[in-house]
Amino acid sequence: MNITIVGSGYVGLVTAACFASRGNIVTCVDIDKNKINSLKNNKIPIYEPGLSESILSSYKKNCISFTTNYESPIEESSIIFIAVGTPMKDDGSSDLSYVYQSATDIGKYIQSDTLVITKSTVPVGTTLKVKKIIENEIKNRKENIVFDIANNPEFLKQGRAMDDFNSPDRIIIGVENDNIRSIFKDLYRPFSTNYEKLIFMDIPSSELTKYAANAMLATKISFINEMSIIAEKVGADINMVRKGIGSDSRIGYSYIYPSLGYGGSCFPKDIKAIINFSKENDYNPEIIGAVSAVNENQKKYFFKKILNRFFRNNNQARQFAIWGLSFKPRTDDMRESASIYIINELLKLGSTIKVYDPEAMSNAKENYFKDVSSIHYCNNKYDVLDDSVALILITEWPEFRSPDFDLIKSKLRNPIIFDGRNQYSGQKMKKLGFEYYQIGKNDS
Repeated sequence: MNITIVGSGYVGLVTAACFASRGNIVTCVDIDKNKINSLKNNKIPIYEPGLSESILSSYKKNCISFTTNYESPIEESSIIFIAVGTPMKDDGSSDLSYVYQSATDIGKYIQSDTLVITKSTVPVGTTLKVKKIIENEIKNRKENIVFDIANNPEFLKQGRAMDDFNSPDRIIIGVENDNIRSIFKDLYRPFSTNYEKLIFMDIPSSELTKYAANAMLATKISFINEMSIIAEKVGADINMVRKGIGSDSRIGYSYIYPSLGYGGSCFPKDIKAIINFSKENDYNPEIIGAVSAVNENQKKYFFKKILNRFFRNNNQARQFAIWGLSFKPRTDDMRESASIYIINELLKLGSTIKVYDPEAMSNAKENYFKDVSSIHYCNNKYDVLDDSVALILITEWPEFRSPDFDLIKSKLRNPIIFDGRNQYSGQKMKKLGFEYYQIGKNDS
């Protein structure tokens, strides 16, 4: 199939790479000339395991290409995906300007018998607005062009996006014309070899399904984090509580790890968007509102542990070691990461920071802490420990799970660890002589 992907960001590139790997001819179009030039030179702007290798392989086979020219790819494609960003506005609503501009561009050049698919996460009703914009552009051309519209939301976990696309749990398709089901079945057949994974529904339901899925996962995260605070208050161990409730098959262990809260490009944005479009439809979503509030509080709650230990009676500037910048492992994405809040609060107190992250340090330097002289980036996780008064673990990268605790103790000025992911055993830390702070249990 000849496929055009409008937008070469996270979702667009993963979608393009996976379709191209199955032999489709895929063209990525984007207005960002620098990004397109980088992609043409095999420089992938994001870190996602397996993505760079997949794109390079397809590029060598002439199955994938990149351009800023919208006209030819749209004219020549039978399937067009809209996979542009929908960033959050200050009021929590989704900025749909890129989606609507994409619809306008498609309307200028689309030919008959084309299927247009919204892949971006969009509020309910957006896909049908996209259809209307395209129809208006066709009307302005004074041509009679017939096309179909559909919604195909993405369910990609950052750090495992390639696996999720290639071996999905389900593929949600929102259609208004049942005749196009066969197109989707052909398109996704290489990704549904074990069993039929396509779930067809109406377009509004497909749009809401994406938000509902993320809201449920975010709710589980905020629930266990709120329980962790309660556990500390009453003298319980949230790690034991988690084992107890996770063993219930109705609950399960996924997404109930005590933590600094959720971050990234999806959960915070999507939760705010649900709240916003629900209120626009005269409903105040109380549970989802609480999920957002608990998540915002979680990083503040954790920082208070650092504040109480080092700054309660003495505001003397200190140096802290930090492991992890990205909002989760296997990505360099720092959007809404707890590391931003923790570091900024320490900087306000005059602290110096030494930090290590396997992938996100360039992102931090260029986008979040540009020209901040009191942050020092280290090439080794143990180098951050020298002359630091404590280690703060923020992201649970695998290489942080079984460190050399004797070396950590010898390098730190004080054997103190603040663990924002409950990676270690409090009992073991105590035996090793560490002052250990975690979430949901008083071990220190």
